[in-house]
Amino acid sequence: MLILTKEEIRKALPMNEMIAVTKDAFSALSAGDAVVPQRIHLSIPAHQGMSLFMPAYLSRASIEALVVKTASVFANNTERDLPLIHAVVLVLEADTGRPLALLEGSSLTAIRTGAASGAATDLLARKNSKVAAIFGAGVQSRTQLEAVCTVRHIEKVFVFDPQPEAVRNFINEMAGQGSVPKDIQPAADPREAVSQADVICCATTSKTSVFQDHDLQPGVHLNGVGAYTPDMQEIPPETVQRAFVVVDSRASVLHEAGDIIQPIQAGLFDENHIQAEIGEIALGEKAGRTNEHQITFFKSVGIAVQDAAASHLALDNARKMGLGQEVQL
Repeated sequence: MLILTKEEIRKALPMNEMIAVTKDAFSALSAGDAVVPQRIHLSIPAHQGMSLFMPAYLSRASIEALVVKTASVFANNTERDLPLIHAVVLVLEADTGRPLALLEGSSLTAIRTGAASGAATDLLARKNSKVAAIFGAGVQSRTQLEAVCTVRHIEKVFVFDPQPEAVRNFINEMAGQGSVPKDIQPAADPREAVSQADVICCATTSKTSVFQDHDLQPGVHLNGVGAYTPDMQEIPPETVQRAFVVVDSRASVLHEAGDIIQPIQAGLFDENHIQAEIGEIALGEKAGRTNEHQITFFKSVGIAVQDAAASHLALDNARKMGLGQEVQL
């Protein structure tokens, strides 16, 4: 069995390649070439935690992959100087079920989640988008920004997080890295962040909207990758109501995403308000943005088919680059 650490995962999953395989993974999901059961949520209330278990089988001409990911989110970890999320991915040989690899899953999750927003931004955002706004200053927000800057020429970035030190660390780490511009500014409030933005990424665990609908400018594209439970919400219901809504998976979003579930329960719209899965747009089966003034919203709760595609790419690149350590079971 091959073991890949977080540093090796980062080397093996360059963002441009990850965005490309993510589009393919979403296409496979929408085309019926993937088996992705609803993930299991195991609540650990005594420790303010939740563990998620996510299997997937992906079968396409270019990729066949079988994986199981476990991811745990424990809110109190930050008080212990531990990451909020711990995760591992077990890769199985698709034709035998033999264990092939164990991959550090937190880095893989952050990269594949960023790549999902990168794919959606590439398919939905205006081509001339130049200003990005990022809500949240954690690991997920870093890959969100990297992915957006991979597919659009972003010149300025605003970052908002209620913890100023986290914002400072984010800026120090990200400014000028790769395709990310040097001009990253802390937003004094949510309005400053979104009022100039062409692309907005929300990667928080908030249970209330992180900005006001009336502060958005026309033509903005939004990526929402937080709010992965029904009681969470990042995007104002009014924004979702007037936006062109695209999701990673209809079934998963209607089961888990508070950003969609709560407005439906409030009677603002029904499930038919979801215009497309991102895979349907990638396949050319459905259209995306129709004009420059339209607000587009990509809602993702994270699908295990992304982990399958990421794991396949990671193993392929690891073999080419000589990464990882082999152990005998």
